[in-house]
Amino acid sequence: MLENKVGLIFGVANKRSIAWACASACGAQGAKQAFTFQAERLKESVEDLAATLPDSLVLPCDVSDQAQVDATFDAVKEKYGKLDFLIHSIAFAPKEALEGEFVTTTREAFTTALQISAFSLTQVALGAAPLMTDGGSIVTMSYYGAEKVVMNYNVMGVAKAALEASTRYLAADLGKQNIRVNAISAGPINTLSARGVRGMGSLLSYVGERAPLKRNVTAAEVGNTALFLVSDLSSGITGETIYVDCGYNIMGV
Repeated sequence: MLENKVGLIFGVANKRSIAWACASACGAQGAKQAFTFQAERLKESVEDLAATLPDSLVLPCDVSDQAQVDATFDAVKEKYGKLDFLIHSIAFAPKEALEGEFVTTTREAFTTALQISAFSLTQVALGAAPLMTDGGSIVTMSYYGAEKVVMNYNVMGVAKAALEASTRYLAADLGKQNIRVNAISAGPINTLSARGVRGMGSLLSYVGERAPLKRNVTAAEVGNTALFLVSDLSSGITGETIYVDCGYNIMGV
């Protein structure tokens, strides 16, 4: 399905990462992929995972440093000559902003969350577009807290709302280049980043009990949806937020 396709994956931290589930699904279908790591402490983990896939590339990239972002795309161009898809799975807010009340969010925490979790999608889309000479697909990761209040999600919910709006605006801008941009709104999954949200265990239990499928979604299921979105099977889909949450988002009281 993805033979001779090249992807760039932002956001792998370890084997439980949603980004890695996406990469695994795409790799199984023949894609060559480059990976970024945000901090030196994650380098070895990302390198070990990338080594299980053929012809991979691992690069340092902190999206708060534009020079590193530029260097990432330069390295991808040098090695592969093109880019067919990009998966953006980056989110961050200071720990203190993910507990208590949203009204106490500081200016610094708000700015950090929006820059890293939302603006970075536009940032990497701008870098990717010139390499997507045959069209392409960009997929980002959102969450239900973008549209409904989720306890302790706070400023990250606001950032995800901005991310989903960015998805639509980017889809409108890049469609003329046959580049599609979509978001996946995944249900809660016990990843490294999710553990930063206070009460995640209780949230998992609550959602698992009330979702129509009576369970929580798995990272592999999100990865399979990403595979669909970066493949030609979804060639007519852009600007959408697709829920992969065992149906939880359809439930009322």
